[in-house]
Amino acid sequence: MKVFIFPIAPSAAMTVLAFALSSCTDPRPSGADYLVDVGGLARHDASGGPHHPAPAIPDDISYWSGDDVSGKPVIKINRSEQKASFYKGGVLVGVSRISSGKEDHGTPPGVYRIKEKDKEHKSSIYGVFKDKATGRTINDNVDIRVDKVPPGAEFFNAPMPNFMRFADGIGMHTGYLPGYAASHGCVRMPHEMAEKFFENVQVGTPVIVE
Repeated sequence: MKVFIFPIAPSAAMTVLAFALSSCTDPRPSGADYLVDVGGLARHDASGGPHHPAPAIPDDISYWSGDDVSGKPVIKINRSEQKASFYKGGVLVGVSRISSGKEDHGTPPGVYRIKEKDKEHKSSIYGVFKDKATGRTINDNVDIRVDKVPPGAEFFNAPMPNFMRFADGIGMHTGYLPGYAASHGCVRMPHEMAEKFFENVQVGTPVIVE
């Protein structure tokens, strides 16, 4: 039986904050959340995982029914439909809504294989600047290669749980889904789906990006 996932949309305030974040983790000052300032209201619906809010739009696409199915895994990513399909032995056992690379950081098409799995991966490039004294976010869309850390601030790497690398600098992982392609090239998924994909792939699993 297929179990559908219907995450709850985040509050308006969290939606605005998460919309600003476009990075694909997590020493947190004074218990501050990666996306929420100290003293702010942190909301983590199950679909958003430990660091990200729920998708901005209702998810009536994602499901998983592959726990009792065996066979060789294959993942197909459809960028035009913004979804990823998981097959075992040629049988479709799961579908996930995604957010792939935006126009200037597109997820490249091609046939790949999983190169690396990292449960608690953090970006080495993207993240946020927070004020050391208050924990307040100063800049929530940082590329540390070009952005200099302001005086009195520190850099926090973007969390990318359930990371499944399939190309140089690109992988599937838990992330915020605004309802369209918005990442720096990675393939973001709802937390529950990223966990299922992560648990059911191995290094070498084929990934087809269309």
